[in-house]
Amino acid sequence: MTVIPNYQQFMRPFLEIAQAANGNEVKLRDVINQLADKFNLTEAERSETLPSGKQSVLDNRIGWARTYLTKAGLLDVTRRAHFVITDRGIKALQDPKVIIDNHYLKQFDEFIAFKESKADATTPHIELPSDTDNSDNDITPDEALRAAYKTINEALTSELLSRTRNVTPAFFENLLIQLLLAMGYGGTGEGAAHALGRSGDNGIDGVIDQDPLGVDQIYIQAKRYGEGNNVSAGDIRDFFGALNLKKAQKGIFITTSDFTPSAVQTSKDLGMRIVLINGKELAKLMLRYNIGSRDEQILHLKKIDEEFFEA
Repeated sequence: MTVIPNYQQFMRPFLEIAQAANGNEVKLRDVINQLADKFNLTEAERSETLPSGKQSVLDNRIGWARTYLTKAGLLDVTRRAHFVITDRGIKALQDPKVIIDNHYLKQFDEFIAFKESKADATTPHIELPSDTDNSDNDITPDEALRAAYKTINEALTSELLSRTRNVTPAFFENLLIQLLLAMGYGGTGEGAAHALGRSGDNGIDGVIDQDPLGVDQIYIQAKRYGEGNNVSAGDIRDFFGALNLKKAQKGIFITTSDFTPSAVQTSKDLGMRIVLINGKELAKLMLRYNIGSRDEQILHLKKIDEEFFEA
């Protein structure tokens, strides 16, 4: 099974392609295509994207290899997305046994200055991938940032779910009202915030308007269960029966625990009229819509506007 090389593994072959141009410039896109061929990457691997979906993993890793080689003086930028190998780069390739990676590049003052440069004191420091031999240094700074973001969010969702399981029933009801309103449900009229809790009978915990005029409504069943106390197929059938009594077209079953496999299958067999939201999904929605959490700081990930520098 082929795996996309890390950005450091692209450094030597990038230089080799540039050297093969015999002093002529090489285009970044051409280098990317040649490297993809060299490593026998599949179409799926070539098109795999970062979580943002705006750039491929391949482009990102080769782009960072190019950046590091340029900062170390082994490549030189000639014009937009075009490069030539320098004398320093040619010298680096003379010994085929030399591994060209961050450790190798640290012999050059320009690279050290680049790596050690820091933002001013008012800007939070983002830890880039470590260059030590014993560390996991196969990811680009973009990937490191996104991995840290994912780790923070996973910890937050776990904490949100834990706290939500321990609130009072009234607090839980109000939490769901706030979440559904933040998601755009509940209408806009006075009293919309009380829409969830006005039913409470026949297996229905609440009803909320799907649209601002209240033309369409969604019925809610909510279970504040502890971990392991999963919703069963019988609970789904009971809710489905309650929806039929109300002649409702759709319903949402929310739980702070999870659904048994038979409960999920029962929901599918009933025609997908019931949307299931388990504890993890509930916590993710709370995080997304700032229910029980808030934005502490917003970081903008920038990139060069190549068109601005177009001659």
